[in-house]
Amino acid sequence: MSSLSRELVFLILQFLDEEKFKETVHKLEQESGFFFNMKYFEDAVHNGEWDEVERYLSGFTKVDDNRYSMKIFFEIRKQKYLESLDKQDRAKAVEILVKDLKVFSSFNEDLFKEITQLLTLDNFRENEQLSKYGDTKSARTIMLVELKKLIEANPLFRDKLLFPSLKTSRLRTLINQSLNWQHQLCKNPRPNPDIKTLFVDHTCGQPNGARAPSPAGNTLMGAIPKAAGFPPLGAHAPFQPTPTPLPTGLAGWMANSAQVPHPAVSGGPIGLGAATNPAALLKRPRTPPTNNPAVDYQTADSEHVLKRGRPMGVSDEVNLPVNIMPVTYPSQNHTQSAYSQEDLPKTVARTLNQGSSVMSMDFHPVQQTVLLVGTNVGDLGIWEVGTREKLASKGFKVWDLGACSMQLQAALVKDPSVSVNRVMWSPDGTLFGVAYSKHIVHTYYYHGGDDLRPHLEIDAHNGGVNDLAFSHPNKQLCIITCGDDKSIKVWDAATGNKQYTFEGHEAPVYSVCPHYKENIQFIFSTAVDGKIKAWLYDNLGSRVDYDAPGHWCTTMAYNADGTRLFSCGTSKDGDSYLVEWNESEGVVKRTYAGFRKRSLGVVQFDTTKNRFLAAGDEFAVKFWDMDNVNPLISVDAEGGLPASPRIRFNKEGMLLAASTDNGIKILANADGLRLLHTLENRSFDASRVNSEAVAKSPTINSLTSVSAAGGTSMGVGDRVAPVVAMVGLNGDNRSVGDVKPRITDESMEKSKIWKLTEINEPSQCRSLRLPDNLLQIKVSRLIYTNSGVAILALAANAVHKLWKWQRNDRNTTGKATASVAPQLWQPSSGILMTNENAETNPEEALPCFALSKNDSYVMSASGGKISLFNMMTFKTMTTFMAPPPAATFLAFHPQDNNIIAIGMDDSSIQIYNVRIDEVKSKLKGHQKRITGLAFSHALNVLVSSGADAQLCVWSTDGWEKQAGKFLQIPTGRVPASHAETRVQFHQDQIHFLAVHETQIAIYEASKLECLKQWVPRESSAPITHATYSCDSQLIYTSFVDGSVGVFSAATLRLRCRINPTAYLPANLSSNTYPLVIAAHPSEPNQFALGLTDGGVHVLEPLESEGKWGTVPPAENGPGPSIPSGPSAAPPQSEQPPR
Repeated sequence: MSSLSRELVFLILQFLDEEKFKETVHKLEQESGFFFNMKYFEDAVHNGEWDEVERYLSGFTKVDDNRYSMKIFFEIRKQKYLESLDKQDRAKAVEILVKDLKVFSSFNEDLFKEITQLLTLDNFRENEQLSKYGDTKSARTIMLVELKKLIEANPLFRDKLLFPSLKTSRLRTLINQSLNWQHQLCKNPRPNPDIKTLFVDHTCGQPNGARAPSPAGNTLMGAIPKAAGFPPLGAHAPFQPTPTPLPTGLAGWMANSAQVPHPAVSGGPIGLGAATNPAALLKRPRTPPTNNPAVDYQTADSEHVLKRGRPMGVSDEVNLPVNIMPVTYPSQNHTQSAYSQEDLPKTVARTLNQGSSVMSMDFHPVQQTVLLVGTNVGDLGIWEVGTREKLASKGFKVWDLGACSMQLQAALVKDPSVSVNRVMWSPDGTLFGVAYSKHIVHTYYYHGGDDLRPHLEIDAHNGGVNDLAFSHPNKQLCIITCGDDKSIKVWDAATGNKQYTFEGHEAPVYSVCPHYKENIQFIFSTAVDGKIKAWLYDNLGSRVDYDAPGHWCTTMAYNADGTRLFSCGTSKDGDSYLVEWNESEGVVKRTYAGFRKRSLGVVQFDTTKNRFLAAGDEFAVKFWDMDNVNPLISVDAEGGLPASPRIRFNKEGMLLAASTDNGIKILANADGLRLLHTLENRSFDASRVNSEAVAKSPTINSLTSVSAAGGTSMGVGDRVAPVVAMVGLNGDNRSVGDVKPRITDESMEKSKIWKLTEINEPSQCRSLRLPDNLLQIKVSRLIYTNSGVAILALAANAVHKLWKWQRNDRNTTGKATASVAPQLWQPSSGILMTNENAETNPEEALPCFALSKNDSYVMSASGGKISLFNMMTFKTMTTFMAPPPAATFLAFHPQDNNIIAIGMDDSSIQIYNVRIDEVKSKLKGHQKRITGLAFSHALNVLVSSGADAQLCVWSTDGWEKQAGKFLQIPTGRVPASHAETRVQFHQDQIHFLAVHETQIAIYEASKLECLKQWVPRESSAPITHATYSCDSQLIYTSFVDGSVGVFSAATLRLRCRINPTAYLPANLSSNTYPLVIAAHPSEPNQFALGLTDGGVHVLEPLESEGKWGTVPPAENGPGPSIPSGPSAAPPQSEQPPR
C-alpha cells in the first residue's frame, strides 16, 4: 500500500473513533495492520476475551513469525489453559491443550509433556514453577507486563505502536478544503451555497442575487486555529501516542551508535513458569510513521497561509449541523528567496560601550533592535541599538543567600568574581535567563524600557552553569541548563521547580540545544571531552553518543526553520570546525573551510535566514553560504574585534552584534541601516516635538505625576510577601520592596524631568468616530476581530454592528486605523445579528460575546438564549441554553473551540461542549453573577471574576477550584452592588489584569498574589473598563468622566491621559463616556472606545509621536543580598573556556 493510502487509513481511523464507531475502529486497525492499539489489547486481556485477543493479534503477526511472536501466543494460551484448570473445567483445558498448545510441542516436546501432566494434579500450583500463581486478575496483570515488553521488542510491531499526531477532525478538514476549492472554481458562486452531498463535485447554479464576495478580497476570515496535538478519544484514549518515541533524524543517529543498549526483553525459550518481572526495560526507539518525502503537505498550521477568506459558512472549529464546513486555503510552498552578499550585515552602524568584556548576547525575539548583553564581571545590559541607549542594567548579586548551597557560599567567599556564561530571551521576549560561572541561574521579567524585574534564582549546578536555553516540553515553558557537574537539568520557568536531571556525560557539559521534530521534543548536549548526547524528556538515559569534530568545546544550532543542524567547535590545539550534520545518519554532511590554523579561543557561530552562517575568528566575522563550504567574505568591523569575537544575529538577520574588548559593534545590511536610521530619527523628532510643545503650546498641559495620576499605586516586590505600605513624596503608595535607590545619576535625572503627557485637543491625537446609520444605543461590548481589519460592537438593544476597513491607497494594509473611515457592513439580505432579549428586565441583562479565533462566527447573548452567528452572512446558525440562568460571560477554551466556559447570572460557571451539546462541568464558588473569564494555556487554568469582587482559579484538567480571593477594596469605598470585575491575561499567560470600578490590579495567577494595584482618588471618577495593549506593555483604562488613562503595564504608572475634549465634540452631553475599551490585536498604540451614546471611536497617537506619552521612571527591583559563607569551590580545572 502506498504511503498516502496508509495515511488515509489513519485519517479514517481518527474519523471512526470521533464518530464513536468503536468496533469498526478496531476491525480496521486489525485488518490494515497499521496501528496496534495497545490500550484496546490490554483491556481485552484484562477481561479474558481470549478469542478477540488472538483475532486482533492475527492482523499483525502469526505464531511462527519469530521467537517474539511465538512467546506472545504461548503466554496467552498458557494463561487460558491455567484459568480453565483453576476453574476445574478439565474438558475446556483438554480442548485448549489439543487445539492451542499442541503447536508448541514441535519446538519443545518436554515442555508440552509437562503442561499435559498438569491435568493429573488437583491443583496445578503443586507444580514448583507455578507455586506462586495467584488469582486470575493478578496473573493476567503480570502476564500483560511481559506481553507488552515482547510486543515492543518484536520488530513486526515497529512503527505500529504510535498513532500519528493529527489535528482534530483532520479528514473533515480535508473535505472542507476540497469543498471550498470547488466553490472557488464555480463560475457563479453563491454567497451561502447549500452543499448536500459529497458524491459529486460541487457547482453552484445560476445566481439568484448578489454574487459572493471574492475569497481573495475578503480579509476578515483568518486561518484555522492551531489545535494542541491529538486529543484523548473515548474513555480509554486509544489513540494517545506512546511515550519516548524518537524523531526520524534522532533515530538515525541512534541506529549507528554502538553504545545504545538493546531491549531488555528476551525472545528466548518459552517456559512453564508464570511471567516474571525482569529488570527495567529500555525501550528500543521507534521511528513514527513519516510522510512520503516526495510530497510536501500543507496543513492548517502552515506558517504560509494565503490572505484569503472564507466565501461562506462557519469554521470547523465548532462542528455544528450546518450546510458547509469552510476552511482557509493553505498556500503552496514558497521557494527560497535568492540572497546575495548584499544581504549580509557588514557595515558598522553602531559602537556601544558596555564597560567590560562581553561574554554573551541575544537579540529580543520581537523588538528587533533590543539587545541583551552579559559580561565577564557579571553585569547585564539591555540596549536599544537604534538610539544607542542602554535601557537597563544590573550587576550580579545573590538575591537569597540563605537558600543557596554551602558550596556556592564557599565559592563566593574564596573568589567573589562571577562571569556571565550565557544570556537568552524566552520565545516571546517577556522573560530572559542568565547563566553564571558559579552555580546560579537568574531569570528576569522584562516589559520594555528600564522595567527589569527579578523572577527566579536557581542554584542550578555545582560549579559553573555553562549554557542555558528555553523549551516547551508538554506545552510548558521550561529552562534547560548544563554545567561543570556533568549534568543537564530542566526547570519549570514559572516556578523554578526541577523537572528532570540528565546524567551520563563524563566531563563538564558545555552546551545544550533543545529542538523538536515530528512533535517529539529532545535535547542535544555537548561536553568538553567532545561527546554529543541526545535526551528525551524522560529518565531513560541518553539516546546518542557521538564525537564532535575537535573533541573539545562545541555548540550546536538549527537553522531558522529547524530543518538543518550545524555545530561549531574548537579543539584544545586551536583547530576550529564548522560542520553540517546529516541527521538521518548521524554523520557530518559538510565541513566548512576558512578558519585560522590555530584559533585563539573558542570560536562562536550563528545562523540566519536559513541561508547564511557566521563565525567569529581571526579578529573578524566570517560568513558562509550554508550550501558552500568556502567562506563568502570576512569583515573586520573597522578593527577592534578580539581574536574570537562573540556574535549574534537579530531575528531578521539584518543586524549582527559582535563583541569588542569593552563593548559591542552593531553591523547592518541596507535594511538594517534604514531601520536604525528610522529609530534614531524618531527618537530625535519625538524629543524635539515634546520639548517644543512644552515650551510653546498652551494646549498640552505637562503635569507632574503627583497631580496627574489621580490615584495611588501599590506594588508588591517580587520577593516580598507581606505588603508594607510606604507613602512617598510623589503620592505613590508602594511596598517597601519596591522602594530602592536609583542605580545611576542618569536615572535620577530621568525621574526629575519626566512629565505626564496630557492630551486635551483633537489636534494632539488621531481620533475617528465610526460611521453609523443604525439606531445608536449604548455600546455594551466591543472587540476587534483577530485579523485587525474590523471592529464588532454589541449594543444594549442586542444588535451587533460590524465595521470593516478596506484595503486601498490610503490604507495599504487594510487594517483598522483612525486615519481612514471604515464601512458599517451588512450582508445583501439586510439582516442584522440580533440576540434574544431577556424576557424580564432587559436593562438588568449583562450582554456578552466571544469571537472565534478565525473571525468566522461570534457567540453572543443579551439576557436570553446564547446565539451563534455566521459573521459573513449574519445568519443565526443555532441558539441554545435558554434562561434562567442567563449567560453573562463567554470564553472559548484555548485548545479546543468546541469547549466554552459560560458564566451565569446565578454565580455558576458551566463548561459546555458545543459539539455534543452537553454541560461537562458546573463550577460553583462565586456569590454573585459572573462578569469575567480568562483562560491561561500556559498554566492550564481558568480565572473567573464576579460581581462579588472575588477572583477564583480553576484547573482546566479536572475543573477543581485551586484558589479564591476577594479584591482589596480601598477603605471607605462602597462599590455598586452589580459592579463588574473583569480579568484578562498578560501575554506571558502567568499574570493577569483585574479591573473593577475602584481599581486596576496585576495578579500572579497560580497563587492569586496581588503584585500591583492602582486606585483612583476618592474624588476621581470611577473606572468603567480597562484592557492590555496587544503587546501587554500598556493598559488602557476608561473613566466615567470620559477620560482615558494610558498606564505602563509593568509599573501601573500613568504615562498619558486623554481627556474627553480630545475626541468628543463640545456639544455632547456630559453623560457621554466610554463604557468599554478594546485594544487592536497587532497595533499596540491603537484602541477603540464604546460610548454610552452608542458611538464607537478609534484613537491613535499622532504619527509624529508614534506612542502615547513616555515611559515613567521605574524603581529598581528588590536588592540582592551579599554572598558569604564557608566551604570549598569546585576545582578551577573543571571550568570550560567560554
